[in-house]
Amino acid sequence: MSDRAGLRAAKQAMRDRMRELRGAIPPEERRSLAKQIEERLFALLAMRDAETVMLFSSFGTEVPTQGMIERAWDAGQRVTLPMLRQGAIHVAAVRRGQALRTTSYGPMEPLDDEPVSAEEIDVVVAPGLAFDRSANRLGYGGGHYDRLLGHLQPGAQAIGIGFQMQLVDAVPHGRSDRPLDAVVTDREVVIGPPAPGR
Repeated sequence: MSDRAGLRAAKQAMRDRMRELRGAIPPEERRSLAKQIEERLFALLAMRDAETVMLFSSFGTEVPTQGMIERAWDAGQRVTLPMLRQGAIHVAAVRRGQALRTTSYGPMEPLDDEPVSAEEIDVVVAPGLAFDRSANRLGYGGGHYDRLLGHLQPGAQAIGIGFQMQLVDAVPHGRSDRPLDAVVTDREVVIGPPAPGR
């Protein structure tokens, strides 16, 4: 098995395991843990100072994000959400009360009538299936967030959110996988190593 095939297999095995573990969290507990994650996230200086934040519309067993979106609006921040177009993440601003559209792949998406460039985003809050203490992130396999993070302005922060059980010893990662600046769980904040080139 080649190194690349081995990496793919290791990632898929961890994805399967983490989906199962995350899916075992009862919905009520998931909401309670999400509140703790929200408190830690919004206590971060980067989040407090951000003018434009990119959150995501959670689905399935992900950390529920509606409370975070509402809180960012309450703080007067411009809230943006990702949308997938031709295999790449594009970003659009969303206003309170604005309808989102359903997608075939899970999360709700904004209408793309208020596009925002990646360079305008101060903080990206990213989902993931697993994270480690070097702030590596295991996503769903498309590489969309890794590519987006390469377009952020210098000084912008990328913060992963997940349940404590999603924090593992080591996430399998390759050269194209970009580490985050921090990971926030219901129990702690993990700060990643200084990111070269960002």
